[in-house]
Amino acid sequence: MPGAMQSTLPEYTAPVADLLFVLCDVLRIDRGVFDSLDRDACAAVLTEVARLAEDRLAPLNRSGDLQGCRLENGVVRTPEGFAEAFAEVCAGGWYGLDCAPDHGGQGLPHMLHSAVGEILSGANMAFHIHAGLTHGAYSAIATHGSAAQQALYLPKLANCRWTGTMNLTEPQCGTDLGLIRTRAEAIPGAEGRYRLFGTKIYISAGDHDLAENIVHLVLARLPDAPDGVKGLSLFIAPKFLPAEDGSPGTRNGVSAVRLESKMGLHGNATCEMLYDGAEAELLGAPHQGLAAMFTMMNEERISVGLQGYAQADRALQGALAFARARRQGRALGPAADREAPADPILLHPDVRRMLLDQQAFTEGARALTLWGAELVDLARAGDAAAAARLSLVTPVIKGFLTDKGVESCLVAQQVLGGAGYIEEMGLSQILRDARVTTIYEGTNGVQALDLVARKLGAGGGAAIMALLAEIAGFAGESAPEEIEAEFLAPLRAALADLQTALLRLQAFGTTDPEAALSGASDVLHLFGHVCLGYMWARMARAADALPAPARRAKLAAGRHYMSRHLPATALHLARIEAGAVAGLPLDAEAAE
Repeated sequence: MPGAMQSTLPEYTAPVADLLFVLCDVLRIDRGVFDSLDRDACAAVLTEVARLAEDRLAPLNRSGDLQGCRLENGVVRTPEGFAEAFAEVCAGGWYGLDCAPDHGGQGLPHMLHSAVGEILSGANMAFHIHAGLTHGAYSAIATHGSAAQQALYLPKLANCRWTGTMNLTEPQCGTDLGLIRTRAEAIPGAEGRYRLFGTKIYISAGDHDLAENIVHLVLARLPDAPDGVKGLSLFIAPKFLPAEDGSPGTRNGVSAVRLESKMGLHGNATCEMLYDGAEAELLGAPHQGLAAMFTMMNEERISVGLQGYAQADRALQGALAFARARRQGRALGPAADREAPADPILLHPDVRRMLLDQQAFTEGARALTLWGAELVDLARAGDAAAAARLSLVTPVIKGFLTDKGVESCLVAQQVLGGAGYIEEMGLSQILRDARVTTIYEGTNGVQALDLVARKLGAGGGAAIMALLAEIAGFAGESAPEEIEAEFLAPLRAALADLQTALLRLQAFGTTDPEAALSGASDVLHLFGHVCLGYMWARMARAADALPAPARRAKLAAGRHYMSRHLPATALHLARIEAGAVAGLPLDAEAAE
């Protein structure tokens, strides 16, 4: 029946072709350390994980949301089908692609690991988060652990036989980690062993029935610890204490005592964890726990940025399918189908605008995140400049891409109209799941403050100056008239706005620090727009590698971003220049 409402959205389709374009044509993954990794090898990896994600994980997304997790006798039970699918993903080695071969990993670049992560997260974000923090735990132990700790834990974390968690937040503190109260007491006669006492909240996948063991990384205080963050130490506290042969042994004194009832991510348990004398060992040096934890946290912030645009891409897929099928009204010009009583809403200009808004964001975000993953690979190879640049752009990737990712999911819901507000259609779940990305691993307000107060000035501003010079150099290169006018000229204008904003921040910093921090979110968004503009300019230059129809579509989306979204840099600059926000009344008398 023409114009009939479709009952559900189509299942997820992995964006393999676009991932290959970014990896192989824009970022040239085959250069340098990974010069043996050609397009065919990347295509083989992405095609296989796409099959797994589309056939096994995506069908569990809706059922997992409806069933949720449940806590039974201190053990979290995951939704039906999760355990079997998790075993299949682990057997394929998908979670350890870039882990060291000595630990059972495949030694592939983090860029490819991130591309695979987008596919897994796009198919079923709640499912993927059960293993999501494991990679960060692997990195923290690989960087800060002893030889014995590495030998015990890394091979099991690399293939997710054991999964990992990050335990920071407590009922009285979140961002302000200096208020942590969880304490560690030395076990008499057991050198290097401690017992942990305290409560941690909002722990993603703090307990589940998918892996043999769960390795908790926990921030706590030693008895002689100084106050504040300088007194935090990091501990390894597994759910089951390893036996002498390395297998899970006796149950440790840590348990999930409550599950949060959340807006979204129902298929993943967010736990309140009780440490009641749990046995643990120190990871790294005493009182240096925050530095060790940030090895894990910074990696996870890039992953959360990826989650933000992966959900936006899934929402776009649903909105586009709906817009093609749904018929309402007549488009301008001749009827697309004279026999039908109405045209597809895809033909209406405002619907096309919304769809292009989503496409321009998701494709630019994909390139930015994979570029960040390239910086991870370079930093691991010893490139100090890449490490500094990665630190600089991490809050931008996390904060900007998740803010815009949630916004993009809202736009997708708007394309569906009333149908988008109906649970059975699926857009509501995508939006609910995406919403947390702006909150966890440091709220986006915290990301903005981190960028302005710490990252821009780090190393005397060397990283930001180098990045500005790189973008200016790229934007100043000769290019075909089409690329120059539609991509490079707008990029230069946006870059000028960013440079002006940075000068304004510098002036505020010496006279009015509150004004500088009042504009922090605008700085992050201005910076984010410039980064996406840079990515779009690079993609436009590389688009000749695409077949003609794909090239036209790529350039059309890029033009949309450069002409309709990149000019937002001027708005953010105006807000930054406005200075401190107006004061709000702080008490009832002042409000009268």
